[in-house]
Formats: sequence, C-alpha cells, structure tokens
Amino acid sequence: MLKPFVKWTGSKRSQANEIISYIPNDINVYFEPFLGSGAILGHLKPKKAVCSDVNKPLIDLWNKIKDNPEIVTSSYKKRWEVLQDEGHTFFYKIRDSFNKKQSPLDFLFLTRTCVNGLIRYNQRGEFNNSLHHTRKGMNPESLGRIISEWSQLIQPYKFINQSYEIATKNARPGDFVYLDPPYFNTGTRYFGTIDYDKFINYLDRLNKKGVKYALSYDGKRGEESFIVDIPKHLYKRHIMLHSGNSTFNKIQNKKVEKVYESLYLNY
Repeated sequence: MLKPFVKWTGSKRSQANEIISYIPNDINVYFEPFLGSGAILGHLKPKKAVCSDVNKPLIDLWNKIKDNPEIVTSSYKKRWEVLQDEGHTFFYKIRDSFNKKQSPLDFLFLTRTCVNGLIRYNQRGEFNNSLHHTRKGMNPESLGRIISEWSQLIQPYKFINQSYEIATKNARPGDFVYLDPPYFNTGTRYFGTIDYDKFINYLDRLNKKGVKYALSYDGKRGEESFIVDIPKHLYKRHIMLHSGNSTFNKIQNKKVEKVYESLYLNY
C-alpha cells in the first residue's frame, strides 16, 4: 500500500481495498478526474490512467513527482530544515508566497506542515491553514521514499488540470471512471465545488456512452443522512461503505457515531 505524499480531506485510503473490490479487472484506460491524493490510483495501479483535478498546484505537483522526484524531495528538505529554526515566521512566508505564485513545491511544504494537513482556503481562494506547532512536518527522508515510490508507479500515467467533463471526454466502452467529487455536506472551505444538475447530466452521458463508473458520494453519520438524490436510472447498485467514526462528535458530544459513504455503480 502506497502512503500518500499529501494529506487530503476526504481521502479514500481507508476504503480503498473495498472500493477496488468492486472495480472490474479488465480496464483499458482508468480515468480519475477528482484525483486529490490518489488513494484509489495507488491501490489499483492500472496500466494506463488519465488523472485530473481542478487544483492546479496539486496537478503540477503530481507532474513534478513524475518527472523530477529528486527536485521535489530536495526542495521539501530545504524548506523543512529552515522551518525547524525559524518556525511560524518561515511557514507564513511560504504561505504568502504560495498564495501569490501557486508553486507546487510550496504547496507540498504547506500540506505537510499545516494543522492536520488540511488543505483549506478562504473565500478569496487563498490557502489559510496554520502551522502545526507540535509536529513541524514529515521527516524529509521518509517523504522522499514515498515520493520515489509514487514516481516509479506513475510513469505511464497522464496528469492534467481540467474539469471532470473535459478530463474524461475520451472515455470509451472498456474504460473506467472513478468519481470522488466534493461532497455537498462539506460546504466550500475546501477546494472545488460542482453543480448538481450539471453533474447528473454528466453521469447520464457516461451511461449513454457505455462507460462504467463508480461514484463515491455523500452518506450518513449516525442517524443523520447526507445522501444526495442520485436518480435511480443512473446506477445499478448503491453500496454503503463504513469510513470510520465521527471524531467531531466524539469530542463534542462524548459519543461515537459511525460514518458511512455511498458508492454508486452503473454496472
């Protein structure tokens, strides 16, 4: 199991084995247009893949890890070493630089040193999470090994900064699309939103093209349901996957609530 080189809100790492168990073995090209940290990609390890995300610094980082993993690792190491001496002053200097230049190397550093690794933005689209004061980043040697492993895996893959519609426009029967869009119940603090009606029409087009897809989407927490109305003619199976327990409720209400997420399959 490949470890992620960035932490990602909504990562499917804990569910990856179960999700992959529902994915066909005979895939021509694997498409993942909401890539994030690539948990499913790293577990599935398809022969061919087209991966996309609307977060440009993220996709730029994927391409740098593919083409120049040593530069990515050395850049992180230099920043990490300065951080140990200068602390929050240096962190906020890099954060300001990132919000102006959108450097993928700054992006990696911020995601590995901010509070809980949460990639969070304000209403102006600026990264606004703070430095994690008690844990100042992942050790460069450990991260370097992870980056090297990913670089070897993703050499045959294509990474593009496009919308989900454009990223999968060439999908054909025999290909497979895994969809993990931003969930409606998360609001807009994290990068990217989608229009519901537009997305439903997109699923309908995939069906008409004969392209198989799996869709991870809203589920429920305890007795509270966040399930979004996906028209039943668009899928053949709806599976609820246990994704863990609600940490927020454990802290606030002194109780544990199980969290489930939806997996829709059109085959």
